[in-house]
Amino acid sequence: MSQPVLICRPGERGEALAAALRGQGGSVESLNVMQLETLPENAAMRSTWLDIDQYHKIIVISPFAAVCLAEALDRYWPQLPVGIDYYSVGSATASTLYDQLGVRVHVPPADAREDTSEALLALASLQQLAHQRILLVAGEGGRTLLAETLTARGAKVSRIAVYRRTLQPLAPALQAYLFSGNYRALIVTSSELLEHLAKWCNQAAFNQPLIVSSRRLATLAGILGFCNLKVASGATSAALIAALETCDPQGADVDQGTY
Repeated sequence: MSQPVLICRPGERGEALAAALRGQGGSVESLNVMQLETLPENAAMRSTWLDIDQYHKIIVISPFAAVCLAEALDRYWPQLPVGIDYYSVGSATASTLYDQLGVRVHVPPADAREDTSEALLALASLQQLAHQRILLVAGEGGRTLLAETLTARGAKVSRIAVYRRTLQPLAPALQAYLFSGNYRALIVTSSELLEHLAKWCNQAAFNQPLIVSSRRLATLAGILGFCNLKVASGATSAALIAALETCDPQGADVDQGTY
């Protein structure tokens, strides 16, 4: 049996990546150590949804946050308010917003090396923000760079957490892969997940190919002890699979199609 690709990515995006690899006969193991859970609506959240038309810009951090936002707006706004500009860090979130809400979304330019908060903050429309109200829709925790930078540029920024990430122990059978290093590559797209997985890695795993979705993750991976790093051009399935191909000649048979 061929060595499996280990995928550590929660939700539908992880399922899509696994399906793309399996579709070409590849062996895949999903390391299901994170669950995404929608947070119950409270009074503060309800007030935010009811006042959504008061915001000039809405920045959505992830596809799951986009789904949560769409469900909330569907409850309170049979017709979307006009005059709001929507933003996202990556194309997957933008696609989800378009599919769910029918809105056009500002994203970093196509020639940006990676889908990152830094690339989004480089957009011309996010430079001068005096008297602008901006809503960040995200999960619990996460980076503070967007809120801090936008505030420094003059915006009044509100952040609403619509879901939580719950970490779980790695199943014993999957721990064995990280102990033995008997896998083709490990794909991780989150610093939280990378730090969590490192607990089960020994030197064999640290020497195996690790594919990450940004230079920031690569820096963290180096600090944690990973030695064989490949940085994908972004967090899409196509970008991650392309990076996989560069570290394994067998990867030439893998479908590069987007999802």
